[in-house]
Amino acid sequence: FPSQTITGNFAKVIHGLNANQLTDQVIQRSKRMILDTLGVGLLGTSTEVCHKVAQYSKIYSSDLSSTIWGHLDFRLPPLYAAFVNGVAVHSMDFDDTWHPATHPSGAVLPALIALAEAFPQKKKISGLDLLLAFNVGIEVQGRLLHFSREARNIPKRY
Repeated sequence: FPSQTITGNFAKVIHGLNANQLTDQVIQRSKRMILDTLGVGLLGTSTEVCHKVAQYSKIYSSDLSSTIWGHLDFRLPPLYAAFVNGVAVHSMDFDDTWHPATHPSGAVLPALIALAEAFPQKKKISGLDLLLAFNVGIEVQGRLLHFSREARNIPKRY
């Protein structure tokens, strides 16, 4: 019998990642992915679906808040800011993709930025910490995609 479950091993690998493991190539590619995601997200804030989601989300409030991209005066609780910004990224379908179809950065970056903004001033994270968290999110998504039988069948369905 294996000494550890697949889930336990997966968690151990992810938990063990640190900024020292980010190569220069990974850092440069991550920065490009982040810049691309911010660009399509800002463009997406002008879409009808993004406006609808933002209007819906205005009913929620919290002591913690994060920025809605492109609207410095519009803040929401981190969960809803991540939701609105994620919809903005996906709304025009220009965000990055893998094969089979998934959009890694649009699911990861809005959540990271919303959480980073909500941290107290004395606990702000560094740019390197943000890059590490981004890459951990991408790694988790990639591994889950790799493990998914459903994802393997996507090319056959389209």
